Amino acid sequence: MKIYLASDHGGYLLKEQVKKFLTNQFVDLGATEINSLDDYPSFAFNLAEQVVQSGDDSIGLLFCRSGSGMVIAANKVKGARAVDVYNQAIAQHAVSHNHANIFAFGADFIKTQEVLLCLVSILKTKVDLSERHLRRLKQIKDYEANH
Repeated sequence: MKIYLASDHGGYLLKEQVKKFLTNQFVDLGATEINSLDDYPSFAFNLAEQVVQSGDDSIGLLFCRSGSGMVIAANKVKGARAVDVYNQAIAQHAVSHNHANIFAFGADFIKTQEVLLCLVSILKTKVDLSERHLRRLKQIKDYEANH
């Protein structure tokens, strides 16, 4: 599994903390420094494109102040299923039910230790292939294909 990481200036320090706990199987797509003039959309778009192009064996982790802006931007990329994550239960649900492939963390609202616990849940949880979940995901894919 490949893990992509990206942050703007507001999530930079949290991203750097999380990197210390990952193996060498991650790709850091920036930011490479704290620059208050950087904007989250470019980081989210780039990461989402990389995750989608890499296929089902990849996930993305986004870091900004709230997580929300990154999710809004990432979900503009066809095939991205980005969610805001704030605890282990929502992380598990996002993988299992929504087959999420991108997870955003708000540095102003979540501590490094909780991010790491969420990451463990994300990596351990299997997608639920129940008909109802697949049906809903197909509706999203069909909408993306036609709009």
